[in-house]
Order: sequence, then structure tokens, then C-alpha cells
Amino acid sequence: MDTETARERLLDAAATLFNERGVQAVGMDAIRGASGVSLKRAYQLFPSKTDLVEAVLQRRDLEVRSDIAALTATRESPAERVLALFDHLHHWFGQPDFRGCVFINSFGEMGGTSAGVADIARAHKEAVRNRLGELVAEAGGSSVLAAQIAMLADGAMVSAAMTGSAEPARQAKEAARVLLRSGAPGG
Repeated sequence: MDTETARERLLDAAATLFNERGVQAVGMDAIRGASGVSLKRAYQLFPSKTDLVEAVLQRRDLEVRSDIAALTATRESPAERVLALFDHLHHWFGQPDFRGCVFINSFGEMGGTSAGVADIARAHKEAVRNRLGELVAEAGGSSVLAAQIAMLADGAMVSAAMTGSAEPARQAKEAARVLLRSGAPGG
């Protein structure tokens, strides 16, 4: 098995197991078993479990940013581009394997003990907030409004994970719509 294939198998297995069980509950042996990559090879590619967690988060960050770019490009009005985020969340929350945001969950588990995990989670949330800020600005809203809408999205993620329902995305979308109308002329 070449290096790239082994790396991707490890990342896929780790992402799935971390999502299902949490980071702390998953050992490298479980990741080895799920990936089919030997433990020796796993440690050659990721010298520590924290290195693997960081790589999973970095890959997920790129996926989320790409998803947001593709999703918002399909909407015509600036306000609809903002609200599209909540449609995406509703779809995601309805997936059978949804267990919450990997960045929020990983930060909760490891943020106090791993500066790398904390930094990646913070950087991801900041990047999404910044993109949301651009979208809100295009809709005529302020940076304060963008921060409020980002908080609605994060809150919906936590609520959906805890309740097992996709409904928090719809509720957050309606709240965002109200905010956009009140804070964005013509929104």
C-alpha cells in the first residue's frame, strides 16, 4: 500500500471512529483495525494520536470550506446565500451518522490539553465566521450581524447533536432571516 493510500485510509477510519465514539475513546489499535493499515505504518505517518486528530481536523476544514463555497454559489440573492448555510446544516443534521461538529467536539475533548487541536478548531471557526461575514456584508449587514448569525449556526450544531433532530437548523434559519431583515436594508 502506497503512502497516500495508507494516509487516506487512516484519516477515513479515524474520522469515522472519532465521530462515532469521540476522540478520547478511540485508540490507535481501533484505527489500525478499521483502516487495514499496520500500527507501525500508522505511527510512521502520524507519530502520535494527536497528530492524527490534527490531520483529520485539517482535512475536514478544507471539506467544509469547499462545501460552503459550492453551496453559496448556487443562490442568487446575497441574503439567500447566507441562509443557504442553514439548509446545508439541516441536510447534515439529518444524516444518520451526525454526532455534532467535529471541531466543537474535538475542542471540548482536547482543547485544554492540545494547543494544536485548539488552534485548528479556532482557526476553522474563525474562517467560517469570516466567510459568513463576507456573505452578510454582501447582503448589507454588519460584522456584528455576521457574528450573531455564526452563533446561530454553532448553536444549531450543538442543539441538533444533543436532541438528535435536524429541526434546530430550521429554527436558526428563521432567526437568521429575521436578523438579516432587521440588520440589512433590502435583506
